Amino acid sequence: MRRLLFLNGIKAFEAAARTGSFAGAGAELNVSAAAVSRMVHLLEDRLGVALFERKANRLATTAAGRAYQSGLTPIFDALASLTAQVSAPSGVRVLTIGVGPTFAMRWLIPRLADFRKVEPDIEVRITTGGAAAPFGDDWSCGIKLGDGEWPGLVAEPLFAADLLPVCAPRLAQQLKRSGDLKGPSLLRVAHSPDDWPSWLKASGVGRVTARGPEFQFYGQALQAAVDGLGIAMGIRPYIDDDLAAGRLVAPFALTVPKGMRWYLVYRSFQTGQRDFAAFRRWIVRAAAGPAARDRVRKK
Repeated sequence: MRRLLFLNGIKAFEAAARTGSFAGAGAELNVSAAAVSRMVHLLEDRLGVALFERKANRLATTAAGRAYQSGLTPIFDALASLTAQVSAPSGVRVLTIGVGPTFAMRWLIPRLADFRKVEPDIEVRITTGGAAAPFGDDWSCGIKLGDGEWPGLVAEPLFAADLLPVCAPRLAQQLKRSGDLKGPSLLRVAHSPDDWPSWLKASGVGRVTARGPEFQFYGQALQAAVDGLGIAMGIRPYIDDDLAAGRLVAPFALTVPKGMRWYLVYRSFQTGQRDFAAFRRWIVRAAAGPAARDRVRKK
């Protein structure tokens, strides 16, 4: 007989350990913080081991608590995924991808028709993701820019995030060397203030300061560059299609690493699910470029 001990207490503990507080767990489980605390106390009594160190201003897991939570979270994630699959309408195969809006618009969505040709029976759903977004319980996978360190997730590298200035072809005619750049024409992205300083320093014109219009997302700055408003700091792969189509040009050859990469992120149990496995094969191939895709198709 399988012995499952006090599931409500186990859920309360896992949520509190993951969110870092009884209040956070209560909000997630739709109960009060006091109720979560009571359930965790009962669980500790039944296990005969302390799972939390209760301190004045914070909640810290013990060694036993950390070991328990590290095993429980993947189990609950897998259970949520299995439940979603079972409750889906018969015959519907759904893949939910968490991704930032600019990556979705600039790279992923333009290529989804190719995925549909390969896997026509899989319904792809795009949901809000991005570097700052937590990994959603309903996500099959995510695409994130970062250092590859997301606890509890597998991170598989897709692209290098290289930086280089881009602008409309008409504006590029005025730029013969990096010293021709002027601060007011350099478009900025609010959440990436170091992009221009890094590139300008590498190019030897660190005295120039970007003072052009500021945008919330890369996609907005790149559209402004297409429209001739100024020079945007492009990041790969956002700019690849625009460069290939001639909507944008790179007036200088110098590229600078952003210090981060794009990753496909997912929970380890997803590797056994056929729909995710199909998407993983496709996106790794697509990220490698046209030459790699042609080689794969000829095999």
